[in-house]
Amino acid sequence: MHGKLTLLNNFLNGVTRMKTLDLVTVGHFAIDHIQSPHDDRPKQALGGSVTYVSLAARKLGAHVGVVSKVGDDFPNAYDELLSKNGVDLSGVGKVKNATTTCFVLEYEDVNRRLFLRSRAPPILFEDIALMPKAKTVHVAPIVDEISSEVVEELRKKADIVSLDPQGFVRKFDANGRVSLKKWKDKHILEQVDIYKSSLHEIRKVTGLRSLKASMKEIQNFGVRVVIVTLGKRGAVLLFDETLARIPAYKPQKSVDPTGAGDVFAGAFLAEYIKKKEPMWCACAGSAMASFKMETVGPSFGGNEREVYSRANRLCEECTRIETHNGL
Repeated sequence: MHGKLTLLNNFLNGVTRMKTLDLVTVGHFAIDHIQSPHDDRPKQALGGSVTYVSLAARKLGAHVGVVSKVGDDFPNAYDELLSKNGVDLSGVGKVKNATTTCFVLEYEDVNRRLFLRSRAPPILFEDIALMPKAKTVHVAPIVDEISSEVVEELRKKADIVSLDPQGFVRKFDANGRVSLKKWKDKHILEQVDIYKSSLHEIRKVTGLRSLKASMKEIQNFGVRVVIVTLGKRGAVLLFDETLARIPAYKPQKSVDPTGAGDVFAGAFLAEYIKKKEPMWCACAGSAMASFKMETVGPSFGGNEREVYSRANRLCEECTRIETHNGL
């Protein structure tokens, strides 16, 4: 009950301010324990898609907020980090006697093992009932914490709905180890304008092996823009009848890939809200992701000027494939 009252009061404060947000990201925050071959001991960092999407979009000038739930173990320092960077936390509920979603991330070169250690309460219909209308809502579950009914309600509150389905296609064994499963609720895609996932995830969503066929399958649900990130190989973008390959910008040093795909999404959405052309938005996403790769955790660099500089270089290398006869 205490958690619900906290969330209600936070939302009422947000409504009182009458701030119109460009982007609201919905999903769990996480506490990440990152084990890297570059470090002698694990590092704890604020995680979750909502973190990286929001911070990336803020760097490009978007007014952003988060709807999430955390436990009373959520460090005050994380609240301060987000608020200092201009992220509206009026939609975040701190639930008494609950734990925040927590992951252990074990990296070995390019390979990663992911383990779930705790899970916050799910995000329910009443948690978003007082959310002010936003230009864009990005649905970003990490442990299946958002239902299809919540997504349908979010559709009513935004002009654009974006989706990263990673939390919908994850499963957890007895030790918490994360692997991927098929997604049975594909009808959620009917509520979506922009889709972004990894190659492995889109294959689980569609049940298809071919990248092109999978992207076309997502588009057939009415999705305007389909993005598939490919790590060091960049990304592939499908919009209208255009398929484009977006190269990855090589970072000055590769330290931590955690959140790079989410940073891509945040930068993409920040530019898309400004009505920029999708290929440019994707280049901005790739450029911003390169800055994330250079830093452990969410305190990554890259101001607007620096991101645009890298994005302009990427635009010169993009490959556009016109597909007037279909894919």
